[in-house]
Amino acid sequence: MSRALLAAGLLALSGPAAAHDRTTSYSTWEIHDRRARVTVRLSALDVSRFPAAEAGDALGAYLTRALTLSSESGPCIVSDGPRALAAPPGAVVREWMLDCPAAGPLAIRSDLLVDVAPAHLHFARLARDGATAGEHVFSADARTWEVPTGGAPRTSFTAWLRLGVEHILGGYDHLAFLLALLLVGGTLRGIAQVVTGFTAAHSLTLALAALGWVRPERAPVEALIGLSIALVAAENIWLLGARGRAIPTFLAGGLLTLALAAAAGWGRVPALTLAGLGLFTLCYFALLGRVAHPAALRWSVAFLFGLVHGFGFAAVLAEAQLDADRLVRALFGFNVGVEVGQLAVVMLAWPLLRLAARRRLALVELGSAAVAGLGLFWFVTRAYG
Repeated sequence: MSRALLAAGLLALSGPAAAHDRTTSYSTWEIHDRRARVTVRLSALDVSRFPAAEAGDALGAYLTRALTLSSESGPCIVSDGPRALAAPPGAVVREWMLDCPAAGPLAIRSDLLVDVAPAHLHFARLARDGATAGEHVFSADARTWEVPTGGAPRTSFTAWLRLGVEHILGGYDHLAFLLALLLVGGTLRGIAQVVTGFTAAHSLTLALAALGWVRPERAPVEALIGLSIALVAAENIWLLGARGRAIPTFLAGGLLTLALAAAAGWGRVPALTLAGLGLFTLCYFALLGRVAHPAALRWSVAFLFGLVHGFGFAAVLAEAQLDADRLVRALFGFNVGVEVGQLAVVMLAWPLLRLAARRRLALVELGSAAVAGLGLFWFVTRAYG
């Protein structure tokens, strides 16, 4: 236990480089003949994290360099702006006009934030001569989009599936949560139940939020994702130890203390949410102490926290403002990709974890402590940073 706590403490004090989240931004391109209006929307929190994208005129200059439109004859020239527009709370919006060369097909390129956040995604919507002409997802590996000249092409099912896979494989907090669930081992059937529970909950809240039926705030959700990782890892340590009251009491007491602090206006997570998690922690550990096979309850934990994780990406699809039929395609393809990505992680990690268990390596104890420290670090920086 002392080694586990030491590892958790060291990770909790680790530098911020380990906690970069997947970030997103959005743009609308309205092209009429050879003139274009560009409107870009970013999260104010994301802007504050990147020194290259400072507020004010420097931000506008950075955006016009990072988002460009060009033809074979040369780049389109900024003819008006960039200017700041009114934005909803927590967002930053800039707009400018472009004049393009007289001939040649046009192409959009995005280098936005990928130099400091390689996992950054940029969603672009295009309207040409007043008609919708499609949308595109830019990433570090796909930075250029040739502007279509015909009808409105749809982002393919394969593209959304690939995005779902990348969401899991590039989402370090999701991977840490899956690792925490897998560390205690169990049968392959049990692992399948855990992954299915997580995917079902993830898909449910993703759909609810993307359709606009639920609109949670991003900052508390991101903080709760980190907290969920720490709680599951702490459960691992409890299952491997004496299973006494110390860990549940410490966790519940800490959550209730944070709830009181939140009620006084400290932090980004609502007090009622933290108090509810504290009560859930007490009840859940009491139930674990009464069942013969505690690992059988892990699917319920995966489902509960999967609801939180689903909100983590929902804002991306919601703010992309897709038409209803395109949103359905995007949700289905993305969720299939999430499931494929998770199964790939399980297929790689589970045999290695079973081998370590047979050789009685201390991987589970130290791994759980490391994941707990990482989750705690994410929670603190996201909720109070």
